[in-house]
Amino acid sequence: MIEWFADLSGGISQVFALTVFLAALVGVTLGVVIGVIPGLGPAVAISLAIPLTYNLGPLAAISMMLGIYKGGTYGGSISAIMINTPGTPASAASVLDGYPMARAGKSGKALNIALYGSVIGDAVSIMALCVIAQPMAAIALKFGPTELFALLVFAMTIIAGLSGDSLLRGLIAAALGLAFATVGIDPMVGMPRFTFDQLFLDDGFPIIPMVIGMFAMTEVMTQAEKLVTRAGGALLPPAASRADDTVSGAEFRRCLPVYLQSSAIGTGIGALPGTGSTTGAYLSYGAARARSKNPQEFGKGSIEGLAAAESGNNAVVGGALIPMLTLGVPGDVVTAILMGALTVHGIHVGPLIFEQYRMFVFSLFGMLLVSVIMLLLVGKVAILGCRRLATLPQSIIMPIVILLCVIGAYSVNYAVSDVWMMLGFALLGYTMNKFDVPLPPFIIAFVLGPQLEQSLRRALLLSRGEFSAFVTHPISLGFLILAAVFVVMIIRNARKKRAAARTAGATTY
Repeated sequence: MIEWFADLSGGISQVFALTVFLAALVGVTLGVVIGVIPGLGPAVAISLAIPLTYNLGPLAAISMMLGIYKGGTYGGSISAIMINTPGTPASAASVLDGYPMARAGKSGKALNIALYGSVIGDAVSIMALCVIAQPMAAIALKFGPTELFALLVFAMTIIAGLSGDSLLRGLIAAALGLAFATVGIDPMVGMPRFTFDQLFLDDGFPIIPMVIGMFAMTEVMTQAEKLVTRAGGALLPPAASRADDTVSGAEFRRCLPVYLQSSAIGTGIGALPGTGSTTGAYLSYGAARARSKNPQEFGKGSIEGLAAAESGNNAVVGGALIPMLTLGVPGDVVTAILMGALTVHGIHVGPLIFEQYRMFVFSLFGMLLVSVIMLLLVGKVAILGCRRLATLPQSIIMPIVILLCVIGAYSVNYAVSDVWMMLGFALLGYTMNKFDVPLPPFIIAFVLGPQLEQSLRRALLLSRGEFSAFVTHPISLGFLILAAVFVVMIIRNARKKRAAARTAGATTY
């Protein structure tokens, strides 16, 4: 243990070399700025930054790219809160409560709740990376297709928790999401399905145009509809008091258990290759709603909901580095790019990294810990500028939102077809809102659908079609039991609500 602390302190001292420190600061700043722009997520930004790091040392280079990763994950929440436009898919869950808070004149509070969640999620996941990287990676190695399917079934039960007052409407939304997820090349046999001979559908529906259309453009259409009956003022009302612009001590203490719980969930999800920040955010959000004393506030401006989404998706950043460093298996697309960048700089990740590059690893740990403070400082500065958006009139902000939506959709594949798909999903989202069909179950089912299908089919191939494999594997059985318990809790709560509503009706009568 003494040797571990000595190595970590030595690693932190390496971070304060001017080149490394500035590289990390520039990376976090660029990440926050790029994360705000829909479509330009951390993966795109890091890919563009790799050639700029050729003349830097390995530590400075990876510091800049990890700074972009961390800053970009948080930056997506800014546009999600301010203009209902998730900058990245991971921030789609932040829309659910962040934008309603902004619409209530609490944009400053929402931005600060998101920032604290990002910082705490980062800090917890980095500490886990430093302390239990190797044990967690060993557990992740035991997750085959059977265990991953059970985990995703458990995650899918979140859909029932996000269905609002009508479980049926939530299931309809989830079914639509799963249906859209089946479009594209079959992942097992390589044949196109439901593409109607359109080449641009071979890769399926891209998530960025879908999220932008269903949240941002739907909101634009809703605001345009409202303008018919009222004059256009500020898009977001200004804070009525300082209390609406800041986070009080009591509110922070209320969110702290949610921050810690969601950070732990996000770290665990990040350690499982192929899951990603979106899964971590929604799973954390659903767990927080299930444990909340006020679940009815979720989706209407709950600070706990926003805290869960942001700490969950940012904790995935540190968690995803665990299998990358210790196993040489990327946790998501961004860590796959980082692996390539490390190879360019002569660092080969894998089980021997603690023996061959021990000082580099602990310097990396030190840089990650210091960058948490950088994220807090850069985020605070960004919040000061973003709060000014609340005073802009609709005649200015709405064209900007539409322009960002078009740019974000087009920049994914540089294809006009993505823009048309964004508009199509905007119409779908607007129609779903009109019929009170919730959007979150649709997005969750769409994101988890491909992984759920692939893990199920692979598990059945390995077991030769025997479904009993899902209950004979201990980890798989454990997740299925948790899913069943969660469903029972949801049904019981729904019955209690109906009974309370009948009682209230009878009393009124």
